[in-house]
Amino acid sequence: MPLSLHAAFVPSCLQLLGSMTHLLNKAEAWCQENTIAPDDLIQAKLADDMLPFAYQIKSTAVHSELAIRSLSEGVFSPDMTPPPQDFAGLHQCINQAVEYLSGVAEADLEAVIGKPMQFKMGNFELNFTAENFLLSFSQPNFYFHATTAYDILREQGLKIGKADYLGRPRVV
Repeated sequence: MPLSLHAAFVPSCLQLLGSMTHLLNKAEAWCQENTIAPDDLIQAKLADDMLPFAYQIKSTAVHSELAIRSLSEGVFSPDMTPPPQDFAGLHQCINQAVEYLSGVAEADLEAVIGKPMQFKMGNFELNFTAENFLLSFSQPNFYFHATTAYDILREQGLKIGKADYLGRPRVV
């Protein structure tokens, strides 16, 4: 049986969004245990020219939930609103994405295969098919931001490892 677009995208997003929830919980506890102001961690970056932890978390929702929502219109533009500035808001962002993705039907994603999809940011545009947009643009961006969020926490001193990032694999 061929792999559906849904199977190639949604379950892995849900797995890593679960990891983002786990990492947020660990980060919140670490701030309390170490008397670190939450904002210090939420605004932490790996490098001066990179965006902070809050942006990385928000971007996992953008490149999962918003990516799929945008398929119906055929255009994806990045959400440029500021990310949530506290742990509660970051949790809400992830929870909303999980809730939405949990309700995406396989048939709905299969129905968009082959349809035109455009990434648009200002005057910059990239044209895709829906499946190529999800699998060659949003999915790599999703993993980039999830990994960067994890890396920021490691760099800040949290005791986390690969299992914290991978989350709950889908085993038989």
